Amino acid sequence: MSEQRQKIIFVCSDAVGETAEAVARATARQFATEQVKIKRYGNIKHEDEIKSIINEAMQCGGFIAYTLVQPELRETMREETIRLGVRAVDVMGPMMQAFIDTFNDSPKYKPGLLHEMDENYYRKIEAIEFAVKYDDGKDARGLVQAQVVLVGVSRTSKTPLSIYLAHKGIKTANYPLTIEVKPPQELFSASNRLVVGLTMQPERLLKIRTERLKALGLPSQANYASMERIEKELTFANEIMKRLQCPIIDVSEKAIEETAGLIIELMAP
Repeated sequence: MSEQRQKIIFVCSDAVGETAEAVARATARQFATEQVKIKRYGNIKHEDEIKSIINEAMQCGGFIAYTLVQPELRETMREETIRLGVRAVDVMGPMMQAFIDTFNDSPKYKPGLLHEMDENYYRKIEAIEFAVKYDDGKDARGLVQAQVVLVGVSRTSKTPLSIYLAHKGIKTANYPLTIEVKPPQELFSASNRLVVGLTMQPERLLKIRTERLKALGLPSQANYASMERIEKELTFANEIMKRLQCPIIDVSEKAIEETAGLIIELMAP
């Protein structure tokens, strides 16, 4: 199919454009049609950029979804799309106008406030990078530098929980407790951090590990998914957690969000 015959939605923004793109994609999914192409143009600064995008949309028969907060850019978009007969959807405009009319307030007209790179944003990005770098005991130095250290046997949700906490801006490392490997001294080092042990009921862990092996195309009879092995691992892990004198959370029936909430409560002074 040529580009001229494709269904194309042009997403324009004087910020990143994620909001308009999300709305466009959600809309496209409601239609039983061939794939819709979305072209995103972000960080628009000049009226000429607006005019160029409108011309492109006119030539291929697409329409525009935009989130422009700068008044001059919004006006250019309105005037030029009317002049050239291109349909344009103002994603934020009606909401902003409703806010003005209802609360008698004025907008800041500052692009990108949704993704403003303030201190919280940077802290979250740094925490996510930290969680990836120090996942699964890759580097023992992370066990000392972390705000939270998660320990537990395999498949007790250490990695997804680390990433979830990272999205809350909490630097989290995790370490898998296995019988064959002696935990590093860094795990027992005194530092200003919270160590949390994650455990699970043996039957639940057996089911999860068996399903994991099936997903990998491996035989479910492997030692990794035997009840004898699991019970030995849990006993070993419990001994390590006692040495650490850390709180222990049974994650057998808990969602990631619930476990994270408990850990955040433990962090509170």
